[in-house]
Amino acid sequence: MRALAQFVMRGPLQAGLVAATATAVPLLFWVGAAVVGLVILRLGITQGLNIGLWALLPAIGWGWVGQDPTALAVLLHTALIAAVLRFTLSWERALLSGSLLAVVSGLLLPVLYPELLDQLVGAGLQLYDQYDVNGPADAGAQLEPAIRQTMIASMAGMFLATGVFMTMLARSWQAGLYNPGGFRKEFHAFRLSVPTAIGCVVVMLAGPYLGFNPLLLAWAAGLPMFLAAVALVHGVVGLRNMGSHWLVMFYVALVLLGPSLVFLLLILAFVDSWLDIRGRIKPSGSAE
Repeated sequence: MRALAQFVMRGPLQAGLVAATATAVPLLFWVGAAVVGLVILRLGITQGLNIGLWALLPAIGWGWVGQDPTALAVLLHTALIAAVLRFTLSWERALLSGSLLAVVSGLLLPVLYPELLDQLVGAGLQLYDQYDVNGPADAGAQLEPAIRQTMIASMAGMFLATGVFMTMLARSWQAGLYNPGGFRKEFHAFRLSVPTAIGCVVVMLAGPYLGFNPLLLAWAAGLPMFLAAVALVHGVVGLRNMGSHWLVMFYVALVLLGPSLVFLLLILAFVDSWLDIRGRIKPSGSAE
């Protein structure tokens, strides 16, 4: 990956070629998005958008001809998050901008891709019918709105998550080339402000009463808090020099425990926004 980043930063021709080719190749769209993010972070928004145009053409092709909005949505999310991060130097504002775009994406999906959603909802209903053969005949019709909301929220949420991770990948490339260790230090220190943490919690709790898709709002408001909690875990492990095996255990537990641990992490992020847990921990080896 470092060699790819070095090649991209040789000039706009190399960057544009990699961005366009990766976006055009199935399942490599994320590389194109990360390349655009790297150029925005390092060279500025104007040059980044110029490179983004190279990737935009195949992304639009996938979205229009292939009826798959993933490449286009991830590219737009990554470009926006990287641009806000470049302009504000704030991961908090960058993540919130991505969350806002995710909500917009969720609202546009039923308008731009009704047939795709109908296919996904139909597949979900068929799966339900196979596992509940003794259920009421109209159970599928009753569940259709919930399944549709779930599909929309899942798609928009994955666009957001992928865009965030591609921006983080681009930031790590930038740090590796020009500021070794910078991304690690930046991520370990990431913490939500109190107003933002309160706002995220309010949005998640008020989702069912706002008239919006509550699952979509949960994705948009929950992801910044989740990343803040993960940054806290990394930061504490780094401060105490506990070793990478603790992080491996953390991610294994995250996979095994799933929603239960995610819920605890959201609470931890909220508490940390008030208490600044890392600021209260003495680095390992410091004088007592």
